[in-house]
Order: sequence, then structure tokens, then C-alpha cells
Amino acid sequence: MRVIKEGFLYQLTFMPKVFPVNCYFIEEEEGLTLIDAALPNSAKPILHAAEQIGKPIKRIVLTHAHSDHIGALVELKGKLDVPIYISARDSRLLAGDTSLDPTEPQTPIRGGVPKNIKIKPDVLLREGDEIGSLIAFETPGHTPGSMSFLDKRTNSLIAGDAFQTRGGTAVSGVTVPWFPFPAMATWNKNLALQSAKKVRGLKPTILAVGHGELLRGPVTQIEKAIQKAEAFLQNKGA
Repeated sequence: MRVIKEGFLYQLTFMPKVFPVNCYFIEEEEGLTLIDAALPNSAKPILHAAEQIGKPIKRIVLTHAHSDHIGALVELKGKLDVPIYISARDSRLLAGDTSLDPTEPQTPIRGGVPKNIKIKPDVLLREGDEIGSLIAFETPGHTPGSMSFLDKRTNSLIAGDAFQTRGGTAVSGVTVPWFPFPAMATWNKNLALQSAKKVRGLKPTILAVGHGELLRGPVTQIEKAIQKAEAFLQNKGA
């Protein structure tokens, strides 16, 4: 596991050269907020990283409920007994429910959906909720209930799979040939593009995603990725 520190943000990367999967610590005065739970067998290195920082993990916040973002969740919950936060919408996906609301696009939910996860979230998040220094924003598209989290101290944004930076910066749903997996797991490309534009409007100083490197001063890369996504949808359709 690789750890990169950027202010209050710590990026923890598993398999950085093969199939990079990131989770994050956000440092607060009283402890750490863990954003996402990476892959199975990630609990021990995550806990070790917290010990190295010297602060306890106080809560676990999930950007969405795909298996590569909740892999160590059950083990971490058992060891830490801290609250788990997820969007109200993706709490259903966490429970293995792939049904769609009548008002939602009727495209199939894709990606690794949990099965038989015997764990329930403690807090269901909605737009504008605050978790310590973080503000929650609904950024659906990759999944129906995907969320991003803005640190109001620094304007750093942890965006889950709303974007990827592995193989180049891309909006969720736009295929990057040398790392196509986030696109393959995206539920609705049109909503993903809308969410990307929402992220652009937040003007983050850092973009932190589930797969790929941190982007510092990412506004230009975000704009180019949005333009590419618009062209992609015009050519390929949703």
C-alpha cells in the first residue's frame, strides 16, 4: 500500500501499478474520517496507516456501494465499531437491492454489487449534509446514489468514481482503453456527465478519485474531460 499526504488528505493506494484502488483519510482534530474501504484484506494496512498518523478512525464514509469501495467494510466495522455513512439511495445497493425508482433512468446498475453484506449503515446522507469538515454532494451516474465530499477548509474533493485519473482524466462512463473498468461499471452516462459538471462548478483545488493519482489544480483537466464526455455521448449515445 502507498500513502500520499496532501494537507488534511491522505490517499491510500492498493496495487498502484496494476489496478489502483484508493481510499482516503481526512484528518480532523479529534481523529480521522475514512472515505471508502478499498478491497477485501485491506483492513490491516488501513488500520496500520491510522496508527502511523497517530489518530483514531472515528467514522467510515462511503462514496458508493461498489465492491472495490466497501471491500474491508465488515472487518473494519467489527474492529472499530464506528458509524458508517452512505447516501440514502446507495444504502439500497449496499443491501444488494438493484431495483430502480420509476423516476430514474431504467439502465441496469452495473459493477460489483454487494451480496449478503450483513451490515447496515448508521447514517444516511443527503445533499448538503456535513460530516466534520466535509460537505456531501450528490453526484449520481456511476451508481444511482454516488456522492462526493468537499473539504470546506481546503476545497479538496473526494469524488469516488465520478471521475477516474488512471490512464488520463475521464468522466465516469467514458472508456479509457488502457483502464476501462470504471466505465464498464457505470450505471448512467448522462447523469455521470451532469455530475461532472456539478463537480466543475465546485472548483476543487484537488480532485481525489477511486482509481488514479491525485489531481492538483484540476479545473483544466476536469473541463477537458467534460468536453470529451460530451463528444462521446453525441457519438455513442447513452
